[in-house]
Amino acid sequence: MKPIRLTIAGLHSFRERQEINFTLLTDTGMFGIFGPTGSGKSTILDAITLALYGEVGRTSRKQGILNHAEKQVAVSFEFEIGRQDARKRYQVDRIFKRATGYAVAHHSSRLIELEGTDATGVGVIVLAEGNQAVNQMIRNLIGLEPQDFTRAVVLPQGKF
Repeated sequence: MKPIRLTIAGLHSFRERQEINFTLLTDTGMFGIFGPTGSGKSTILDAITLALYGEVGRTSRKQGILNHAEKQVAVSFEFEIGRQDARKRYQVDRIFKRATGYAVAHHSSRLIELEGTDATGVGVIVLAEGNQAVNQMIRNLIGLEPQDFTRAVVLPQGKF
């Protein structure tokens, strides 16, 4: 999987909408996420996991993902997967909203395939909508369960 773009809003310390364009970072084939303690490195990985699987391994409860001053979490992750000659681009979008008290509830999930149409833009094919449908389609595309993804890709702190 090759990350293309990640958008985060309301997740942990990312109150305001932030966008990371990975294409600038992945040109050499490898990149690192560096910064001091508390700068949001793990939150970037949490956002990718939340977008793909609708959960974050570092928090056992969904309420732990929402910034206390916000009413919703929105993540969008664009990525490519497949071999060079059969590579496809996808985007997964998820929104979670504050429910009663500190509870956080799923609001919407959508997985789309982005197709190049011509010089004018990109075509969109909706592959799945709704939490369960998107979860299943992501598992089929990536071939990993959430716990395997976090063990093999994210490498959560303190769980080696």
